[in-house]
Amino acid sequence: MAVKTETHEFKTEIKQLLNLIINSLYSNKEIFLRELISNASDAIDKLRFRAQTEEGILGNDTEFKIKIQHDAIKNTLTVEDNGIGMTYDEVLENIGTIAKSGTNDFLQAMAQLNKDATLTPELIGQFGVGFYSSFIVADKVTLLTKASGEAQAVCWESHGDGEYTIKEAEKDTRGTVITLYLKKKEEGDKDFTDERTLRNIVSQHSDFVAYPIVMDVEKEEPLPETEQIKDKDGKPIGETTRKVITEETLNSMQAIWSKNKKDVSDKAHEEFYQHISHDWNPPLEKLHMKLEGTTEYTALLYIPSKAPFDLFNPESKHGVHLYCKRVFIMDDCKELMPEYFRFVKGVVDAPDLNLNISREILQQDRLVRNIRRNLVKKLFELLKNMEAEKYEKFWEEFGAVFKIGVHTDFENKKKIAELLRYKTTKSDGKWKSLQAYIEGMPPEQKEIYYITGDNMSALLNSPLLEQLKSKDLEVLLMTDPIDEWVTQALTEYDGKQLKSAEKGDLDLDKIDEDTKGKYETLFKHIRAHLEDTIKEVRPSTRLTDSVACLSGDSYDMSGYMEKILKASGQEAPQTKRVLELNMAHPVMEKIHAMFEADKDDAKLSEYIHLLLDLAVIAEGGKVDAPSKFSKVVGELMAKA
Repeated sequence: MAVKTETHEFKTEIKQLLNLIINSLYSNKEIFLRELISNASDAIDKLRFRAQTEEGILGNDTEFKIKIQHDAIKNTLTVEDNGIGMTYDEVLENIGTIAKSGTNDFLQAMAQLNKDATLTPELIGQFGVGFYSSFIVADKVTLLTKASGEAQAVCWESHGDGEYTIKEAEKDTRGTVITLYLKKKEEGDKDFTDERTLRNIVSQHSDFVAYPIVMDVEKEEPLPETEQIKDKDGKPIGETTRKVITEETLNSMQAIWSKNKKDVSDKAHEEFYQHISHDWNPPLEKLHMKLEGTTEYTALLYIPSKAPFDLFNPESKHGVHLYCKRVFIMDDCKELMPEYFRFVKGVVDAPDLNLNISREILQQDRLVRNIRRNLVKKLFELLKNMEAEKYEKFWEEFGAVFKIGVHTDFENKKKIAELLRYKTTKSDGKWKSLQAYIEGMPPEQKEIYYITGDNMSALLNSPLLEQLKSKDLEVLLMTDPIDEWVTQALTEYDGKQLKSAEKGDLDLDKIDEDTKGKYETLFKHIRAHLEDTIKEVRPSTRLTDSVACLSGDSYDMSGYMEKILKASGQEAPQTKRVLELNMAHPVMEKIHAMFEADKDDAKLSEYIHLLLDLAVIAEGGKVDAPSKFSKVVGELMAKA
């Protein structure tokens, strides 16, 4: 019977990835072993989880382990597990297109590095390209795997040259065996067939893996008396010891979360965090707690010091590892951690949890809800008591995600609001809390002013803020897309209403009625010219120096919100803006004179459209006819 064999080409982005891995410089070549061990551990986790509900799936093979084998003569290294294994189709899906959700982001991140820069382990871990890290040290990689319950095994093989071969194969037991045909060792390289080297790598990077990582070790032991050759006086002649091969466990498998927190060193925390997060940066902060009583559970949570590259990728996993009496349940338990804490890593071990629990039951499980509530409460306390400098680091990395909670978690909205930080027109580039903003308000100020947009410099210099600045009033500068939803959910803080500098009447100055009457006919004429674009022309309550700006009514969609919706491919409702004009500006006096002389003057029509273009540019927008705008400005400059 013919064996099914196929040869495939890697997708373009995978070829680029392989090229980077094979030809770039690396700070830690041994990263590949941690990644392969981690993958093996995941495969066993998946099998153990299925075994909770599928009786007999383990058969007689119930002792889980990850085995490392090395051969200095053949120059090979093998990592084997007895986990869930893969079918033919799963190998095609998971290996042929591995890291499909993160590869492009990974390549973009690499492109930002200098040509001679080092490809760091955190890049590899964060993008899930761990399997391909094998090509850091190997010329050829083979993967032999057999899925639990399947009769047929599968063999995958590649030289990392753009192609891979996949074929049906034979294997007696379930699980996966990855064999690396190592590159020739160069000066300064570690020997990955050396027992001591492998032992050190496992100890450093994989000591906390929950399953035994074993290796055959050669040892000397005394020869039994019956096998020793002795002289007539009974003294041994010749060899008294012999070499034996024993299987030795290399990792401690200590459940660090179950220890007393006083007995866990910072180094142990750092190593465990690296193991569960694949992040080689040390954590910014940790939370180690044990609750005893009606509800019992242990939690060990970490706040990273750096945001992962896929933080905003909707396909990326978030949530903590869930265990029950040290039995793994799942590795991305979203039910224990709200979305705005998606960056938190760690472990929760709940002894009273139902081992047969499903996702659906988990969402409604009273114990799970109770644990979640307590974890969130403790995380708020941790953030609130953080040193100012450390909290600023946290906010720089995770503020944009944390703000999601304002409009998704009504119960904790006030606590989240207390932790919000914004740069302002008076903060000189530093972060400021809403409480600090209120404490700096003059007695007559009744509202908290803010403005949204995607560019800090453009907001700081926005004409919409001119009147506010002239009154020495501070404005929050909101530059994250999520801020548009924050302001919808957080309408007031500490009794002070949040007020957009872009929308509604700011009520800072009264309009001069005589001047308004003078310009009324002109404003109607301008509105008639621009009626397809704007809904109203008004004397400005915002401008002091600029001639024009665009604003909105109190309940209108902001210009930034409209921009966000369009950028995300959503159909934004057509919202016409208000064109505000500065009646005290000399340009308006000139235009008024032109209108009085000849309202049908072609130049007057050009200047009216120019006023709109100036307002659009002032808020960072794009004019509809750039060439026409350029021409009119050029003519004006020539005349000047």
